[in-house]
Amino acid sequence: MKRLFRSALAAAVLAFAAVPAVAQTPPNVLVVGQIAEPQSLDPQAVTATNDFRILVNLYDGLVRFKEGTLEVEPALAESWDVSKDGKTYRFKLRKGVKFHDGSDFNAEAVKFNFDRMLNKDHLFYHTGPFPLSFNFATISSVDVIDKQTVEFKLKEAFAPFLSNLAYPTGLIVSPAAVKQHGKAFGRNPSGTGPYKFGEWLSNQRVVIERNADYWNGTAKLDAVVFRPITDANTRVAEMMAGGLDVMIEVPPDNLAAFKQDTNFNVTEQAGPHLWFAILNTREGPFADKRVRQAANYAVNKQTLVTDVLQDTATIAAGPIPPAFNWVESAVEPYAYDPEKAKALLAEAGAENTELTFYVTEGGSGMLDPVTMGAAIQADLQAVGFKVKIETYEWNTFLGRVNPGLEGKADMAEMAWMTNDPDTVPYLTLRTDAMPDKGGFNAGYYSNREVDKLLEQARMSSDQAERGRLYGQVQAIVHDDAPWLFVANWKQNAVTTAAVQGFQLQPSFLLDLRGVAKQ
Repeated sequence: MKRLFRSALAAAVLAFAAVPAVAQTPPNVLVVGQIAEPQSLDPQAVTATNDFRILVNLYDGLVRFKEGTLEVEPALAESWDVSKDGKTYRFKLRKGVKFHDGSDFNAEAVKFNFDRMLNKDHLFYHTGPFPLSFNFATISSVDVIDKQTVEFKLKEAFAPFLSNLAYPTGLIVSPAAVKQHGKAFGRNPSGTGPYKFGEWLSNQRVVIERNADYWNGTAKLDAVVFRPITDANTRVAEMMAGGLDVMIEVPPDNLAAFKQDTNFNVTEQAGPHLWFAILNTREGPFADKRVRQAANYAVNKQTLVTDVLQDTATIAAGPIPPAFNWVESAVEPYAYDPEKAKALLAEAGAENTELTFYVTEGGSGMLDPVTMGAAIQADLQAVGFKVKIETYEWNTFLGRVNPGLEGKADMAEMAWMTNDPDTVPYLTLRTDAMPDKGGFNAGYYSNREVDKLLEQARMSSDQAERGRLYGQVQAIVHDDAPWLFVANWKQNAVTTAAVQGFQLQPSFLLDLRGVAKQ
């Protein structure tokens, strides 16, 4: 099948190159245009939703998000029990499930996955890094009870635990494949998912093929091809010409045209998303809160949302997206007030301050980052900042930003899609989440009251109490302004009319199990 598939794909690519207007994708093969090349196909080693969209089709977790919601339902675990104190979770695993390499899925495999991420003395810890292992830092041990039963003991009660297990960092990889390939596992993945790995040609395509032995029903497609096309205009042109079946993250300028064309279907889905700019609070002008607040007042976010993003997003007020509507937040977005921005800069003695601003060409949920960056630059310069933009390809950009901005830049674009109000502030705003401690606090923000509130909220099993605590986090961080708060996005995708059963999820993941092509 693999040889036939690749021949069909090659023919389709040649047809597209020769006569774009009549290009066709291979029969029963879905070709997806993505915004970037994946970093890795090891789910525990990556952070980008761009990568996760591939990985959730190769792997399963113990649990998964129920379709159309952020509620958790069984996956590789048939059921589970939680102790009264919320510190012990016992999972009953499905029988007869095998990894794509033929090895057995069982409790030992589950233990291997979490020990590999969390135990620095584990024999295969070196196959990391594991940047989102923070999600499971509360685990004290993973114990095999029997072949089909595994028990997690937590250091303390942790409300987002099941949700974090459903997030892609909790996907279960094959221990046998990790042992065989070591650090190269990310190029030789093996999971239990509805599709198995076919090939990865760098900067060309990642191919996944139907797993005929999938435990939860065979997928309808023969294969899926994920093509990295970093330039948005090129993605649009290929979609229009027939070289793609699905295009993820449609530029706002093109949404209306696709909606009006009966050859295409546009899908939109709200979810917990935040587009912001990290500010370097450790050194330079943004070490002063007044300057950070000035930046927030200086940028006309309504214009960004209305004109650049064409109403595909709303203005952000703080680090917790409004999709979590049970969080008690009364915070309003910073008003557009250039005169107030100038007054704050004068008060701080920061007029004519020079800034280096990192911008990416494209990335997961980044919302037209080059145009957005240029508009932000113009607004900041209008109140007295002198802004120099440095633009990088997505993976290069992450390699510069994630280790921290110290000595490099004053601000950097960023976007997160998340599964719980705990995730973004806990991984990016806590004092103990600085880059040198393995976190993503690239701007070095530190507020001990925020640290305390985050710890309290994640240990509470009372959602109303969590909602109050996260509301307090929202208010403090809004005032401290460690970020330039910009937008909350409504994700989108366009498919050809031949694609059936395609849905976007509030998790921002891409579940292709039920997708077919006419």
